Amino acid sequence: MSPSVSQPDSSRRRFLARQLRWLLAGTLTALALPLLRFAGFTVKPKPRYVTVNKKLLPGAVLTEHDFILFVTEAGARSISRRCTHLGCRVNFRMELGIIECPCHQSQFSPEGIRLSGPAQKNLAIFSVRELKDDQGTVTGYEVTL
Repeated sequence: MSPSVSQPDSSRRRFLARQLRWLLAGTLTALALPLLRFAGFTVKPKPRYVTVNKKLLPGAVLTEHDFILFVTEAGARSISRRCTHLGCRVNFRMELGIIECPCHQSQFSPEGIRLSGPAQKNLAIFSVRELKDDQGTVTGYEVTL
């Protein structure tokens, strides 16, 4: 056999082998990403900070879009407004002293603990930092979502 006849054959084999490797790598990547997501591997989003620029007296309750802020003598706490059942926006019922979901009537305590209803988990709790002026007086709150 002459070298000119075998050369195109080997370059064709190299080309096909290279294409097969790329196809295999792409297939493995396409299969690995959903498996990692299924296994619980997620990238956490960056925290979002919401500033409440008013001083609230102990016993006050402030309802925002994403959270409910409770101010007590011990400090402030923030509870998520997303129900753990189907994600509806919960409301604080002042007259009953509970947090209630309007969709399926899951009820939670002001601490976010599940009391009744179809929801099986407690509400998420967000961290709260008190904002103070130079004299140490509370001027507002920063909630980390």
